[in-house]
Amino acid sequence: MIKILANDGIDPAGKALLEAAGFLVDTVNIPQDELPAKLNEYDAITVRSATKVRKALMDACPNLKLVGRGGVGVDNIDVDYAKEKGIAVFNTPASSSLSVAELVFGHLFTGVRFLYDSNRKMPVEGGSKFNDLKKAYAKGIELRGKTIGILGFGRIGREVAKTAIGLGMDVLAYDLFPFNPEVDLVLGGGIEVKASVKVATKEEVIAQSDFISLHVPFTDKPVLGAEELAQVKKGVGLVNCSRGGTIDELALIEALNSGKVGFAGLDVFDNEPTPREEILKHPKISLTPHIGAATNEAQERIGVELANLIIGYFNK
Repeated sequence: MIKILANDGIDPAGKALLEAAGFLVDTVNIPQDELPAKLNEYDAITVRSATKVRKALMDACPNLKLVGRGGVGVDNIDVDYAKEKGIAVFNTPASSSLSVAELVFGHLFTGVRFLYDSNRKMPVEGGSKFNDLKKAYAKGIELRGKTIGILGFGRIGREVAKTAIGLGMDVLAYDLFPFNPEVDLVLGGGIEVKASVKVATKEEVIAQSDFISLHVPFTDKPVLGAEELAQVKKGVGLVNCSRGGTIDELALIEALNSGKVGFAGLDVFDNEPTPREEILKHPKISLTPHIGAATNEAQERIGVELANLIIGYFNK
């Protein structure tokens, strides 16, 4: 019997699919430092972002045949080394796109209406300084008619574009690779509409956007560092629901303090799970703890997609 360790959990729908296919699924969490001694009892492991599957762990577990990542990125898995050892690696890039895109707009609406600050101050000052707070938050803006720049136009970037177009925004899109600028929108009642984004260079996105949303993998340097932040429109809003390290956090703090950047929405951080204090306490940052894919619907889709990939691999 194939034994699978779902070390970071798996949605019940995915677990049920695997068990119906004859696999044993263990959802107990084994701490990272204990995995080298215990993972060898399993044929496969599924992870999210918490568990790391590095070279040393693979070397310690010669019985390991498959690593499944419930989510998009595989930064926590040494993918190339796994391939060298003949270990299959799967992720679920399609399942969480909509959830991440909706969180982007949660941060955008929070930023343009100062909810990040209002939610902090109303419980403390709402009873004594109501009119002062009303005045402080009276200069919100609307998203309709504004330009959003999307850095990284894969599945999630495309979902962000669809929502933006539905809100009446103009979209500038950049990606390292050529892409189809046409997107398919599904409106209420099942109405389908085709629309297009404007293909732009990275420099155009940075210089011309009222808001910028990042959907790129982590690389050896930030996509938005001090040099890039110097080129943005004054008062731009930045949202990062991709990977920590894609924005230079210290440069971001400086740009927020100077007013060059109006606000930021961050779901990911350099030092997860211990983000730097200056980020956590900054009055112009909307914060969430890496929950882009954390909706009930997305987790069910992820569990089902991952289960089908595992079943397909072992039954081929």
